[in-house]
Amino acid sequence: MLIGTHYQNGYVCDDIEAAIAEFKARGLTKDPMIIPVDQMVDTPEGPKRQKSRISMFMHGGVQYELIEVEIDETGAYANAKDNGGKMRFHHICLRVPDYDAFRKAVDEQDLPLVFERNSGPGALSFAYLDGRKAFGHYLEYTCMPDAVWEQISRM
Repeated sequence: MLIGTHYQNGYVCDDIEAAIAEFKARGLTKDPMIIPVDQMVDTPEGPKRQKSRISMFMHGGVQYELIEVEIDETGAYANAKDNGGKMRFHHICLRVPDYDAFRKAVDEQDLPLVFERNSGPGALSFAYLDGRKAFGHYLEYTCMPDAVWEQISRM
């Protein structure tokens, strides 16, 4: 399942400041924010906690997401094994216009749902699918109002 508009590449890192420094050494001109995230997500096995520090920024027309994992009860980020570098590629993110239609399509295809948070209309909802066997990485899908899209596009 590949639908929506690809706008983001996500990376797992052990030291988010070092990962940001790597991007700055390669042309990133602004200092991106680091955002603490502590959330419960829904998985096929029930609710699980994820706690991390993230940074999202636009560079060269692509949004980059850096994720420093603190607690990951889903195990989804532990699959990004250490490669000796400052960060490891983890997922692409695609924006979809209708979360309910997207979720119906998820149930009708063969990529397993890893976790999701459906925040309802007017808020950001997301889901991770395990695309590693087909594509070599996870697929994150987001659905958000245009106002939220405009806000994250300016990061």
